[in-house]
Amino acid sequence: MPQKTKNTPMMEQYLSIKEQYPDAFLFYRLGDFYELFHDDAMKAAKLLEITLTSRNKNADEPIPMCGVPFHAAAEYIQRLVEMGHKVAVCEQMEDAKLTKGMVRREVVRVITPGTFLNENGSESKTNNYLASVVRNEAGGYALGYADIGTGELKVTLLTNEDAVFNELQTLPFKEIVLDEKTAEGLTEKLEKHFGILVSIQAKLIPETDFQDLVAELPQQSEKDVLVLLLSYLSDTQKRSLSHLQKAVAYQTDAFLKMDTYARRNLELAVSIRTQQKKGSLLWTLDETKTAMGGRMLKQWLEKPLINLSDILERQRKVESLVNHYFERMDINDSLTSVYDLERLVARVSLGNVNGRDLIQLKTSLQQIPGLVQAIAAIDEPDVWQAVIDKLEAYPEVIELIERAITDNPPIQITEGNIIRDGYDEQLDRYRDAMNNGKLWIAMLQKEEREKTGIKTLKIGYNRIFGYYIEVTKANLAALPEGTYERKQTLANAERFVTPALKEKETLILEAEEKSVELEHELFVALREEIKGYSRQLQALAKLVAEIDVLQSFAHVSEAYHFSKPELSNSDRNLSIKDGRHPVVERVIGKDKFVPNSISMNEDNHILLITGPNMSGKSTYMRQVALIVILAQMGCFVPAEKAHLPIFDQIFTRIGAADDLYSGQSTFMVEMVETNQALRFATDKSLILFDEIGRGTATYDGMALAEAILRYIDRTIKGKTLFSTHYHELTQLEADLAGTKNVHVGAIEKDGELVFLHKLMQGPADKSYGLHVAKLAGMPHELIAEAQVILNSLNEQHVLHAGTGIPVPDDTVEQLALFQENAMQPNEKHILDELSDLALEDCTPMQAMLMIDGWKKLLKSQKSR
Repeated sequence: MPQKTKNTPMMEQYLSIKEQYPDAFLFYRLGDFYELFHDDAMKAAKLLEITLTSRNKNADEPIPMCGVPFHAAAEYIQRLVEMGHKVAVCEQMEDAKLTKGMVRREVVRVITPGTFLNENGSESKTNNYLASVVRNEAGGYALGYADIGTGELKVTLLTNEDAVFNELQTLPFKEIVLDEKTAEGLTEKLEKHFGILVSIQAKLIPETDFQDLVAELPQQSEKDVLVLLLSYLSDTQKRSLSHLQKAVAYQTDAFLKMDTYARRNLELAVSIRTQQKKGSLLWTLDETKTAMGGRMLKQWLEKPLINLSDILERQRKVESLVNHYFERMDINDSLTSVYDLERLVARVSLGNVNGRDLIQLKTSLQQIPGLVQAIAAIDEPDVWQAVIDKLEAYPEVIELIERAITDNPPIQITEGNIIRDGYDEQLDRYRDAMNNGKLWIAMLQKEEREKTGIKTLKIGYNRIFGYYIEVTKANLAALPEGTYERKQTLANAERFVTPALKEKETLILEAEEKSVELEHELFVALREEIKGYSRQLQALAKLVAEIDVLQSFAHVSEAYHFSKPELSNSDRNLSIKDGRHPVVERVIGKDKFVPNSISMNEDNHILLITGPNMSGKSTYMRQVALIVILAQMGCFVPAEKAHLPIFDQIFTRIGAADDLYSGQSTFMVEMVETNQALRFATDKSLILFDEIGRGTATYDGMALAEAILRYIDRTIKGKTLFSTHYHELTQLEADLAGTKNVHVGAIEKDGELVFLHKLMQGPADKSYGLHVAKLAGMPHELIAEAQVILNSLNEQHVLHAGTGIPVPDDTVEQLALFQENAMQPNEKHILDELSDLALEDCTPMQAMLMIDGWKKLLKSQKSR
């Protein structure tokens, strides 16, 4: 009969530790395995697809149990963390052989999505940020983030929740830490919006413990959010975080702002269609040679500059590299052999570094003199001298590693054979004892064979019995009596020891054991000495990363025939001659891409773009934005010539997509994205609006589109590209001085539509809707029937030129709304509301709701 049993001391220890980490899987070390029990075991067995067993099978309630070998645990931990879980690693802190009673165990580290150090090469060009947010007393927010793999630590202040979400959208973060107060209103929203782990940190470590990291921050709320973040890191990592760099405070308005919608629509880092890097602007630009250069490129892409002098400084360096091909190739050769310095420094600090990592560090530092030489050969001291002065190879670190570490060290630092001969006298003595001892054993084997005449006699070794003399049973009679002591009997042989062999065995094994221990001690001491160079090596890594990004810009600029743009703070003229979309051009080839120009002077705020679907309107709009982004990153641009003002923000509304995650329809998404621009854009912003108003009824959409254009022209005056199929809007050119009409050309040839993909002055003459439907492959009979219907509509209605949008011929009746003596009560009410309406204070959504209400009033009047 199964019996209910009391918890063993081991299970009591497990439960006590688990109670401290309720939100993590506890990997509890038992010998050569990490074991999981109870709920952890049931969940982990399912997630990791490993066998679920039980402990105390005969008890009333057997304890669910599963486990993974300790040498393979890293893979299982990574899988759990990538699923968004935490793992608490509990190790044996004492040698079980030397301990009486229960072995002491402690959690040595909690691995979380935001603190996981991914060594996967495919992820090397991506940061893994842990973010934290704190709401301050004034109602604003402080946002901090760190990458423990690189040591980066940054903080910014934000005015509202929308700004927090938008800034988080720019960060590749996997976890966010909140204090209890902020968590009350933000946890659910963050989990829903980002689908990431939200952790609550209740206990704060005193700010004085992090004084060297946060002391220079000007605002207390900046310090508060970083103390929260650093407290969480200290609690989970339980080891030195000395590689964390001094916190850097930044202001979001110091960079070109792009909200979530703009980044997505412009496909800066990922393709909308595949959600992969390929097909994005980042993919086009990334010719970096180092992992840290790849990460910096993405950071520059997410945050282009708005300070003209900073942009021009980058631009000068790119131009210098473009003009010096051979020197650039030498720079590339040096960069190719530079490993990830940032993460190597972090591994040194965290204690994860091994011998091979130090060889990579040495190899990287050895490239710096060649890098300096290649840059100096450009011979433009006004451009490069400041960089050359900061490039330090730290030869003392190179010499230290060269002297200490073998050329081919093992992965594990506890296996020996990692320290060179001649580095430490005591280690050399141990090795001499081992080498001489093994030579002595070889000589002993030869002597014993000669003395006994047994040619098959051999001396061997295993971990259990140590050294032994093995003789086959057929030769036992040849052994002299009294000299050999029997140690082990085998099926066909006997094993013996002699006093001399025992003595030499003790010497050899003691030397081996002490040698391995001493090597580990020497390696740890070496690691600590190199840790003292962490700050200098991190500064070097940033400089090398910057050179890498600049050479990448130069390579792309030369390979794809980009040109240096002119940038100005003094005027708002926007002029691009033969601009191209850099990503589309790379995909289809330069010869197939049709370039287009744009010219907007200071008084021209709006470019109204008409033309058929598939003609390239969206591509044209996107390429203008991408050219602006490239220019403000400091890169050359895909155009024959470009003169650009400095933009402060880019807003987009391009394409149609439901936001299923938040339950918003296509039209609601359209209105939300449009509203973002209308609320926050300035006269220095770039606005891209594609087909605004098409997601609702024709007249609603047209009214909204026109009201939006008038609002931009009157209130914002930012550079706006507005594509539309509402041909009626082209009449605004005569009414709004800041509006110009252009169209993407198309011609009919032999009854077929041919896209010219070329921007031309003036409005389009047709929408070519049926032609595009035909190109899409719709059935011929359907197209023919649509043509008959269109002809009928043309006969019955007055159509605006080329749009196919019917306007009833009873225009006199419609105008009765404005003839006071013919007004109905509802019409009078609508006119009064319209007269009192302050349009400049009205959002597009409010306008849409008012128009819808007016329609309902008029419909109810007609039905009476």
